[in-house]
Amino acid sequence: MSNITPKIELKRLQKKFNRKIVLDSINLKIMPGESMVIIGGSGSGKSVTLKCILGLMYPDSGSIKIDGTEMVNISIKDHKKILSKFGMLFQGAALFDSLTVWENVAFGLLAQRTYDRKEAKAIAIEKLRRVGLSPDVGALNPSELSGGMQKRVGLARAIATNPDIIFFDEPTTGLDPIMSDVINELIVECVKDVGATAVTITHDMSSVRKIADNVAMIYQGNIIWTGPRDQIDNSNNNYIEQFVNGKASGPIKMELLKG
Repeated sequence: MSNITPKIELKRLQKKFNRKIVLDSINLKIMPGESMVIIGGSGSGKSVTLKCILGLMYPDSGSIKIDGTEMVNISIKDHKKILSKFGMLFQGAALFDSLTVWENVAFGLLAQRTYDRKEAKAIAIEKLRRVGLSPDVGALNPSELSGGMQKRVGLARAIATNPDIIFFDEPTTGLDPIMSDVINELIVECVKDVGATAVTITHDMSSVRKIADNVAMIYQGNIIWTGPRDQIDNSNNNYIEQFVNGKASGPIKMELLKG
């Protein structure tokens, strides 16, 4: 394993806003084909970590490597090339209201200009089928879909380009428990189908138990624990124990009171 280049590697990643330190010193390795789930409370730095990896935010210091290539201070041209490896399921699906469902799914394909509209539509319809939606849904507008259907469309868009890496931002937010489980199962199946490395940020422990190979917990801008999913209930870490079991009492109590 030591000879395999990590798909994503973060070293001493730091980010602050004014005087507030959001990321103190993030260190994390995510291996090819791994499904890594990053957990932590609100404001712990999960989303900022994800945005730094995606290049939506610039860290103040530290290293971000994708397949061994340094992303910090990389040229715009090279950054765009590496970004083409990514797929993303946004919180709330984030579909374009002005586009039909199939156009939303095919957005990345059309943007790359490697497919004409007919070819892109055929791929989009197939990806919709993969997430359990019939071809006729492709002609609808996002506003005509339920929350669960919108999330499925977002997932279809995330896998449409067969990306190397897929990011999932709170994939079950706003969904009922049954639909959440459906989405979690689809994520597992779709990630395996395209052979992607997956990075998910969530505070939904049902998602963690369903989709994670490994789990990392952020607390006060640092990774305080990382390990296999089946070890989270026996981590011997008071912070993990409190978070996993949703307890009000524990070492995170003061942070909750401050919020």
